[in-house]
Amino acid sequence: MDFFPVFLKLSHKKVLVVGGGEVACRKVDLLLKANANITLVSPELHPHLAALLNEGKFTFIQAEYDKSQIAGFDQVWATTDVKALNHQVYHDANALQIWTNVVDDPDFCDFITPSMIDRSPIQVAISSGGASPVLVRYIREQLETQLPQNLSLLASFSGQQRGRIKQYYKTVDERRKFWEHFFRSPAVEAATTEQLEQIFTELLEKHEDTGANLYLIETGNDPELLTIKALRLMQQSEFVLYPQDKNDIFVDLCRRDADRESYQYTELVERVEALLAEGLRVCVLAPKDQHRPALKKLCADINGIFVPSHG
Repeated sequence: MDFFPVFLKLSHKKVLVVGGGEVACRKVDLLLKANANITLVSPELHPHLAALLNEGKFTFIQAEYDKSQIAGFDQVWATTDVKALNHQVYHDANALQIWTNVVDDPDFCDFITPSMIDRSPIQVAISSGGASPVLVRYIREQLETQLPQNLSLLASFSGQQRGRIKQYYKTVDERRKFWEHFFRSPAVEAATTEQLEQIFTELLEKHEDTGANLYLIETGNDPELLTIKALRLMQQSEFVLYPQDKNDIFVDLCRRDADRESYQYTELVERVEALLAEGLRVCVLAPKDQHRPALKKLCADINGIFVPSHG
């Protein structure tokens, strides 16, 4: 991992942008969306930046860059088309321990900006660490087609219901399971505010049991051949059991905050029964060569879900 992914709060932070051309236009637009307090240094301004300046969007220092201008800033962006100047900005800022980004030059960056999908307050960021911008753009296009356009509405609506749902579900786990059920409802994806309220109310009135279950996932040899159902159940699980010495891609595809533990087959059934007794949703990853009738029988006895491999 060359860069640690993080979202920065820039509201009212002092940000210096060195350069006044097209690249600076893109960065200033993004920084304004984050409510940064921007100062821009450049002998000249792109017409778009000049229009923003007329609206009072940032402070402008009409001058050549000088290292004395950096002091007091929280973040610095070097956006000029002169590589040597950009590198000088980087070294000057680093001497003052200020985070710096030299645009399109990852070796001279303390941080980089990812490709973003903005459904505020939901944001998705994708990065290749500067290795393949075209691939990142392709991934973003794929994600754009998968993410519903009403994500902003969903986030706002669910935030408004936090107090209300506590009247029905007393524990964090119960509420989390309810929300998982709610967001996976097919009608939610294209719902309006009124429709979301109806779906939400109906689910609350049902007050469905969101307790223990067993998901037995046969992994096969190729993770790309896992079914959508298998991936969905792997993401719902709170505890993942995987074969000893098989902490691989199949485990990584499971829910990130789920507890994980390796197993030996001789102890597996007993371990699963103990976890189910705790009210957990348990995912067992079982390669074909380790599949055993006893586990399938347990799955059937408790009305668990078995998903066979397709690869």
